[in-house]
Amino acid sequence: MKKGTLIFMASALYGLTLSSCALTPLAYQPEVSPSFEGATHLNEKLLASKKIQIDGWLGPEDILFDSLGNLYTGVHNTDFSDGRILKIDPSGKVEEFYNSGSWVAGLHFDKEGNLIALSHKQGLISISPTKQVTVLAATDENGKPFLIPNGLDIADDGMIYFSNTSEISAYTIKYGRKLIMEMKALGGLYSYNPTTKKVTTLIAGTYFGNGVVISKDQDYLLMVETTKYRVLKYWLTGEKMGQSEVFIDNLPGFPNGISIRENGSYWLGYSTKRSEALDKIHPKPGMKKFVYGLPEFSQPKAEAFGMIMNISSDGEILETLFDTQGEIFSEAGAVKEFNGYLYIGGDVLPYIGKYKLD
Repeated sequence: MKKGTLIFMASALYGLTLSSCALTPLAYQPEVSPSFEGATHLNEKLLASKKIQIDGWLGPEDILFDSLGNLYTGVHNTDFSDGRILKIDPSGKVEEFYNSGSWVAGLHFDKEGNLIALSHKQGLISISPTKQVTVLAATDENGKPFLIPNGLDIADDGMIYFSNTSEISAYTIKYGRKLIMEMKALGGLYSYNPTTKKVTTLIAGTYFGNGVVISKDQDYLLMVETTKYRVLKYWLTGEKMGQSEVFIDNLPGFPNGISIRENGSYWLGYSTKRSEALDKIHPKPGMKKFVYGLPEFSQPKAEAFGMIMNISSDGEILETLFDTQGEIFSEAGAVKEFNGYLYIGGDVLPYIGKYKLD
């Protein structure tokens, strides 16, 4: 064997070892993925969607409307190193609402008309109607930073609830894969009291904590745990106040964003369907280290697969909308209903989809 070949092989092996050592995964045994049948019977309903352009940006992760029908969404560039909040009027005209310098996930208006947002650069922020920006919270009460703040909702009493996926690192595509492989409880679920200006940790450590939504009666909130294929319920009132439990689990994909309908049921968006190969290696930390160490081009890729579920307030799947080949929606992680339409986004989607409900 030639010397150059030996050097190349040694370098490749060294690189593989270094990458593998960067991962310290835990064993996880997922349940057998459910079949697509009944309320999850495959269809192609989402192919009827139209596209709303976002001026070359990516990742409309949360979608919000004001009283005039203007749409707001946070977007980012290809490597997640820069981002904006965009405002799109009903005619489709796009303008930069806020130069966040980073991806912005959760968005919600408070009663004073301030846009409350989760910036991956600044944390929990408030943007006034005159575009004055105030950082409400960049860390939790223990000083842990909100590096990947994610889902957000505001209760009728003004309390802000939000998730943070990790206090270890800002989001990159590689770090996202690491979170999926390691299966460690990071970040958490939090509340922010605008009167006392205090952050309180409600759940310490979640498995890729993601979308957050408050129930119609304001008695509990839901938070998506993407890598555990489930949604948690956290009680805000009643005998179980302060306790959490599983709302729905063993879902057939990676759940992402969640929003509420007027009837109290929920829309749950998915990044993609589950991977049989990933589920098989999850119980084997050594195999996960090996796969993570492989060059990026040879690692498993998320399958282009659009999926949105309507779930009752009791955790029953009522209906599922699909784009099984990812023709329009390679993912459908963000979903918001407005005036008879679903507006659909995702982590790397280059536009917003608009789907007319029956």
